[in-house]
Amino acid sequence: MHKAKITAVVLAAGKGTRMKSAQAKVLHEIFFAPMIHHVLDALQGLDLHRIVVVTGHQREMVQAALGGYAVTVVEQIEQLGTGHAVLSAAKEICEDDGTVLILCGDTPLIRGRMLQSFITGHRDSGAVLSVMTTRLDDPTNYGRVVTDAAGNILRIVEEKDASESVRLINEINAGIYCVDGAFLLDALKQVGTDNKQGEVYLTDIVAIAKSHGQPMHRVVCDDPVEVMGVNSRIELAQAHLALQERRNRQLMADGVTLLNPTTIAVEKSVQIGCDTIIHPNVHLSGESVVGSGCVIGCSAVLKDCRLGDKVHVGPLAYLEGVVVGDGEAIPPHHVRCEI
Repeated sequence: MHKAKITAVVLAAGKGTRMKSAQAKVLHEIFFAPMIHHVLDALQGLDLHRIVVVTGHQREMVQAALGGYAVTVVEQIEQLGTGHAVLSAAKEICEDDGTVLILCGDTPLIRGRMLQSFITGHRDSGAVLSVMTTRLDDPTNYGRVVTDAAGNILRIVEEKDASESVRLINEINAGIYCVDGAFLLDALKQVGTDNKQGEVYLTDIVAIAKSHGQPMHRVVCDDPVEVMGVNSRIELAQAHLALQERRNRQLMADGVTLLNPTTIAVEKSVQIGCDTIIHPNVHLSGESVVGSGCVIGCSAVLKDCRLGDKVHVGPLAYLEGVVVGDGEAIPPHHVRCEI
């Protein structure tokens, strides 16, 4: 069976005013990397024709941060809304029998398997447009998803344009779409700016699809954390902790003992052997490799180190670029950099 080409469009042009920062929002670091890196990492295992990143605010800095990824970068010259951002990528979108996966560069908790399931569901449904939603106890600041009694999606209403009754809806737009490329570009040309922000809303393509009788598919994500957007320093911290917990759970499942894991940060590039014990407040990063049966003492910091088996690292040690042989012991407070 023929599969349509899929182009992923990552929206990364916004300033992120609620961050109250001079730095572009997608460049804020979460768990050892700019948040947009986590989004791009989630796309790596998918069968995509291309990945397009739409930049705008601080575009040179954002583009410089994308050097390790095979992406096409386009510029949204004026920030006139999410729909306008997608139109900025019009030349890169597959129109002929093509599908466009749209997501935001500020959703660092999204996983590839969730996106693959979404794409598969979109294909199987035969819909022209699929929308991912989720439910929040407090939906403030998010676009509300309006459905009929049968659960069919009717439209998405941004909070600033919502009536009091619509604001009571707790199902929100997750900002992730699968859409037929030809329909997408045609629909966006029909979207106006008659709203409180005077912007071209990408969300308006839902009402356009409904008015044209086009089939739509709605996917409700049961875990709102996975599709959480980062719009403030508070959400930045929440996302960091969620990624840290995700990583630590995997380490413990693989046979590593973490004492007080909420205080332990291990970058995903680090390799750790089974039966290693890591004490509180430890920070492991870079291309570090830790052997089996090691003990890493409280508040130790290791970056780009290679430890053999049964190595003991004392509390408060700082090691960078160090190679430690099997059975060796690093004393407490020891500092060594060999880079």
